[in-house]
Amino acid sequence: MATKRNLQLFLNRFCKSGVRSFGALPEGSMPSSSQHLINLEYECSAHNYHPIPVVFSQAKGSTIWDPEGNKYLDFLSAYSAVNQGHCHPKVMKALVEQAERLTLTSRAFYNDRFPVFAEHLTSLFGYDMVLPMNTGAEGVESALKLARKWGYQKKKIPKDEAIIVSCCGCFHGRTLAAISMSCDNEATRGFWPLLPGHLKVDFGDEAALEKTFRENGDRIAGFLFEPIQGEAGVIIPPDGYLKAVRDLCSKYNVLMIADEIQSGMARSGRMLACDWEEVHPDVVILGKALGGGVIPVSAVLADKDVMLCIQPGEHGSTFGGNPLASAVAIASLEVIRDEKLAERSAQMGQELRHQLMKVQQKFPQFIEEVRGKGLFNAVEFNSKAMPLLLLMIYV
Repeated sequence: MATKRNLQLFLNRFCKSGVRSFGALPEGSMPSSSQHLINLEYECSAHNYHPIPVVFSQAKGSTIWDPEGNKYLDFLSAYSAVNQGHCHPKVMKALVEQAERLTLTSRAFYNDRFPVFAEHLTSLFGYDMVLPMNTGAEGVESALKLARKWGYQKKKIPKDEAIIVSCCGCFHGRTLAAISMSCDNEATRGFWPLLPGHLKVDFGDEAALEKTFRENGDRIAGFLFEPIQGEAGVIIPPDGYLKAVRDLCSKYNVLMIADEIQSGMARSGRMLACDWEEVHPDVVILGKALGGGVIPVSAVLADKDVMLCIQPGEHGSTFGGNPLASAVAIASLEVIRDEKLAERSAQMGQELRHQLMKVQQKFPQFIEEVRGKGLFNAVEFNSKAMPLLLLMIYV
């Protein structure tokens, strides 16, 4: 499978509207409006992304337009952040109405929206309490702090010896703690020393996880994982793996921490990807589509015996649980429920994979695998055939 870096190089070389690596566009290669905006971003913004050279200026549902009026079908959904569709009317209505009334109080005061959101979210997913944050990475950091605190208070792990186990191929964000759990050299290069207190196992390897628990179980506070790995290429674990993880975490008294930021919120054909095997993690991290594609909202869900390990002054967020985010999140959840997006994702995803597999059968030299659950899918191409494939498409 071609890496994202190689794929971008192929795109830049063979797309008629390609851009040079971290550079300005060739003169005349794109209409002036899009070209100007891309050049402006290159000059004024950090080079921590290398986007495909298309500028979006308007969106509705699954359709996006660029400044020149060209129309695109969105197959990325902002990494699952717009599962409800771009600018969903109900979400936008909640945003505007709340923005005109009250947007921010900080957690120094109560507001009239967060308690309603908290009750709605905990009831929906079956947990006692929620810790509100903003970005997915903040949610992950919060879950890690919570797991360590629980490990010292409840499990009685010796001081400063708590361990979090994660999986190679995982993606939990770009913060220092998140990349410390990654096996991706590109994510960690130049950022050492990484944080200590982490062990890594291969995703989907039940035996490796049990070996790690058996050898280090007294010091392991939590096992952080994605039920379906997104950044790695929509990697689905073997059947029964999630149940095995649940059993092992219970056996060794380790918190099962599911990062459902990308795989959750109906994307995989269930409200949570863990629901495919009917397992109930000790901690769930939500984000992305929780904000309906209009505002960053993340949340950590857990029961009281875990959540109350953190007391006032030990963790917080100025914007976490703000009334604007809470109102939007309530509307976002209602859209998923009322429009049966989980059920639709399961049905449409099955049909999509069926059609993609027909294409694979027709062009086996190009497509190695089609995989996914719901509308969380990947097409893995033969990397050796990618230059020819892109030539056929774009030239």
